[in-house]
Amino acid sequence: MCKVLTPSKETRALRGTFGKYPTGVAVAIAQNDEGELVGMTINSFTSASMVPPLVTWCIDRKAASYCTFANCQGFSLTILSAKQADLAQRFATRGIDKFKDIKLDNSHSIPALAGGSAVMRCHHYRSMLMGDHLILVGLVMDHDQTDKQPLVFAEGQFQRLAS
Repeated sequence: MCKVLTPSKETRALRGTFGKYPTGVAVAIAQNDEGELVGMTINSFTSASMVPPLVTWCIDRKAASYCTFANCQGFSLTILSAKQADLAQRFATRGIDKFKDIKLDNSHSIPALAGGSAVMRCHHYRSMLMGDHLILVGLVMDHDQTDKQPLVFAEGQFQRLAS
């Protein structure tokens, strides 16, 4: 059973503290039971293990796509390039067609955004509830990288790495 939590009062001070830690920005994509794609911007992505190759990321239990990601067989993670802040914003917006006129890489069983700094396609290896989020663990089945500089998020804004 998939239970979605209702929002509670946000702690702005803690969010500000967390925001002092710069993160990369990625878009996670999976298919729901009807075969439709769902996607969302994430910045909680991190590598967890090299052997086996595991990554983790977190999804808020009140997110619109929570049930899809909680129950999917696999997902893609595209690490966005510095020139893709518009895509980060788009996939963070509720109530829009996130995939309209979006270029996807469909060369594998799990579609991914095209044009990023890197992409991983993952088998949904494990997940665990942790507070108001679900931690997803993905077994990296396929990956690729480019020479494009990654997009960074810090203090509530998209940033570029210093050259």
